[in-house]
Amino acid sequence: MAPPRAESAADSRTTPVIANAVSVLRCFSHDDPLLGVTDIAGRVGLHKSTVSRILATLEQEHLVERDPQSRRYRLGLGLITLAGPLLADLDERRVAYPVLQELTEQTGETSALVVWNGSETVCVEQIPSPQEIRHTIPLGTRYDTALSSSVQIFLAHQPAERVRALLLAGTVTHHSAADDAVARYLEALTEVRAAGVAVNYGKTRVDEVGVAAPVFDHRDELVAAVIIAAPRYRVTEDQVEQIAATCTAAADEVSQRLGHASHGG
Repeated sequence: MAPPRAESAADSRTTPVIANAVSVLRCFSHDDPLLGVTDIAGRVGLHKSTVSRILATLEQEHLVERDPQSRRYRLGLGLITLAGPLLADLDERRVAYPVLQELTEQTGETSALVVWNGSETVCVEQIPSPQEIRHTIPLGTRYDTALSSSVQIFLAHQPAERVRALLLAGTVTHHSAADDAVARYLEALTEVRAAGVAVNYGKTRVDEVGVAAPVFDHRDELVAAVIIAAPRYRVTEDQVEQIAATCTAAADEVSQRLGHASHGG
């Protein structure tokens, strides 16, 4: 039997190509939906010719498309085809949707559901605020900032060693990786877990407020978080406590619909 060297060599050549393509796709965001080849090359650290080839292949598969006016690229509808089966099969999203609708009606602010991918939170559902000025969380939005309310929720339920490793590696962005700063952050996470809610009052962006609460399933495992997001000028510090209570109640309702048994009674 021939040794599997040829397959291993092919894998070693293919893996960087796939990684580069994924890096290109991740350059696009809600804040930067349109990007040119030069923009992307600077962000991923690849030559422009390499980025052009990657984009051409992605365009053939409808994963990106070119804006006819600017000739810059944006994400394509082909991504919906890929993500559709996952989203449709995501119980947390299906169960949470009516609760989020009610939450937005009750608060007048944007509500959303996020899940954890191992190093960041990802928005899988959103009900935007009906108000003209609002903070929205489009599907696919990712958060990797330590002070983000949703990130705090998930890290609060992980071992301290794992949290410390994410901070030191820079996978989760924190203002400092110094031992004392990490220790203070871990202490804050203990308080978040005890309270069952996390608040980001202008910590990541001065004009935004985010409140998040955990969602548990029938196995008592943390599977998602409910978020309320609002412009900071519309939420006083005195109102945060009420918003936090409302967010927690919504998250508890989603948890109960997933079969989680409340320990409170």
